[in-house]
Amino acid sequence: MHDDYTAELLRLVREAGADRVGVTTAEPLTRARAAIEARIASGMADDMQFTFRNPERSTTPTMAVPGARSIIVAARSYFVNDQAVSNDGIAQDSVIAGAVARYAWRDHYAPLRANDSAIVGAVARYAWRDHYAPLRDALRVAAKRLHQDGHRATVFADDNSIVDREVAYRAGLGWFGKNANLLVEGLGSWFVLGCVVTTAELQHTERVVADGCGACTRCIDACPTGAIVEPGVVDARKCLAWLIQKPGVFDLRYRDALGTRIYGCDECQEVCPPSRRGAIDRSVGDERSVVDALELLTAPDDEVMRIVGRWYVADRNPRWVRRNALIILGNSGAGEHDEVALALVRYLHGDDDL
Repeated sequence: MHDDYTAELLRLVREAGADRVGVTTAEPLTRARAAIEARIASGMADDMQFTFRNPERSTTPTMAVPGARSIIVAARSYFVNDQAVSNDGIAQDSVIAGAVARYAWRDHYAPLRANDSAIVGAVARYAWRDHYAPLRDALRVAAKRLHQDGHRATVFADDNSIVDREVAYRAGLGWFGKNANLLVEGLGSWFVLGCVVTTAELQHTERVVADGCGACTRCIDACPTGAIVEPGVVDARKCLAWLIQKPGVFDLRYRDALGTRIYGCDECQEVCPPSRRGAIDRSVGDERSVVDALELLTAPDDEVMRIVGRWYVADRNPRWVRRNALIILGNSGAGEHDEVALALVRYLHGDDDL
């Protein structure tokens, strides 16, 4: 009974849009908790909150759903072959379209000019659009079925309540690469994860997936700031993806390394052989891979937040977005452009000492 019922639930999730699915127990994620606590103790977690805020809570599924017995986990790829890139009026000749439009293939130390007046900042692939929404929809199909059958079931995606990457690892979806990302055969690390935590007793898919990295160290070698301090260990204090999100003054040591990245950094994924083979066939609609840095500096607060959409911005404060825009303008080498020079001077002599 468990086998057939579990298979039916996983089929529903796949048919609703998930690319990989699995099931594990709702037992505490002891391995993940030990790793989180070690990062906090070493200082490498920096000021990150997320699942670091309460390690016990984020690694104990029964705290999220009392009485939980099983977890369905699903991955949905955001690296697809059929990709249309839309950038809100920014000239398309500045954007590499299609499956090779991953921004890290560009020179981050050169200005990206969409036209004579626009210097554009590059956005990490996962943030080009909301990829969690279709994944949540797929998981809700299983949750609905579980509810109908008298079980409690709650969907979690992009949520600090549970370390879903550890759930996926335990369910046998993939292995952890040297860049600390979960790698799934056929998808690489280009995917978002979500879970259904349920009181139902389901058949588990737990298995150990063999390490597919071998002696490869491309991700370690490619990291712009040396943030991968040992295989599987990332020092957030050096990681551009975190420094971009972190409030306060951007660390001077890493401003040059930021290049023209406005949000996120995919460098360690770009060079990863399994991830380079990870494109799938799917139409996802328009995506936005770049933003106009000058517009972020001149637009009112509400417009800035509209432009960045669902990006994580601390306290939803546009100040941090503008800080990053100023840095990439400085890195762009486009100071000879009147609009760029005026923007830099305006903020240099402004009231904000950031």
